Amino acid sequence: GIDLRLRHEARGLDIDRATLTVVDLDNDKETHETFDALVIATGARAAVPPISGLRDAGFLTNHDVFNLTERPRRLAVVGGGPIGCELAQAFARLGSEVTIIEMADQFLQREDRDAAQVLRSSFDRDGIKVCLSTTLEKVEVAGKEKVLILSGQGGWHPVIVDKILLAVGRTPNVEGLNLETAGVAYDRAGVRVDDFLRTTNRRIYASGDVCLRHKFTHTAEAASRAVIQNALFPGPRKRMSKLIIPWCTYTDPEVARVGLNIQEAREKNIPFEVTEYGIDDLDRAIADSEDHGFVRVLTRPGSDRILGVTIVGAHAGDLIAECALAIEMGAEAGDIGLTIHPHPTLSETVGMAAEVFEGTVTDLYAPRRKTGA
Repeated sequence: GIDLRLRHEARGLDIDRATLTVVDLDNDKETHETFDALVIATGARAAVPPISGLRDAGFLTNHDVFNLTERPRRLAVVGGGPIGCELAQAFARLGSEVTIIEMADQFLQREDRDAAQVLRSSFDRDGIKVCLSTTLEKVEVAGKEKVLILSGQGGWHPVIVDKILLAVGRTPNVEGLNLETAGVAYDRAGVRVDDFLRTTNRRIYASGDVCLRHKFTHTAEAASRAVIQNALFPGPRKRMSKLIIPWCTYTDPEVARVGLNIQEAREKNIPFEVTEYGIDDLDRAIADSEDHGFVRVLTRPGSDRILGVTIVGAHAGDLIAECALAIEMGAEAGDIGLTIHPHPTLSETVGMAAEVFEGTVTDLYAPRRKTGA
């Protein structure tokens, strides 16, 4: 059976005795649990950068922002990753004046630049001010207002807001576990694991945001299934490198990806060909006034093998699942093109992109495939 203990906290590992110290938070009573195998799944929390005056001024994170009972009139979002972009657009559409502050020259840095640009156009329509290549140097408090001192290409300038939302990444929860004594190596990225999710101590595994690069709920769920198989059951062990992991940024339009994009393929020196289909041509998207975005398919030159797919548009997170399944099963772009997609639906975007790849599309101009540099 499963022994579920709520309001208990792990305080440390004694690897010599193979015990875990557990504290009941209601009465501070300690117990020592023995184990044959142990999984560290303590998750992660919002990262807090060492910015002068930030803690004194106060800030929100994705953990407590939903506790707000009043809409902030002016909101600064520090960080242009998925969480920052999603919440920035949500608050803008609720009526807040929103400013995104991002140190890099592009938000959504893992995505291709033109994918982020489609979202940037939407942000412009929503009245969101985006400050790229900009650093938050310090925060000052003036009455009920917070004054953010920014530096960038235009020099130093202040931005006055009512609330600050931090979205600059996640920090793994590794404190207080006595991992050094247990022989479990970790660093700023979290607990170090091998392809089977085993730590540097052969009896201890890790799963979820405390150790994974892709800190998504669905990735943690998949990793947890794998780690239980690897830690407790005999037979073939599951490798994390074999998992096909899609993801999506839930903005309007959504930005979804599985596998390689152009940026990552170039970084890894992987040759590729690019096939694109513009969603502005799709009947259903036109009817729904959602005719913006594209589907981009990367394939290996001279073959139908799919290396990755990027979708920018309405419901991209739903559409990317078909592409993830195709890669998982080893299906080729031609297989997707041969699959009949009901008309008129947004799912046709994936089928049309595959038909463009095959050169079999008949109702639009099909450009030649482009070879990646």
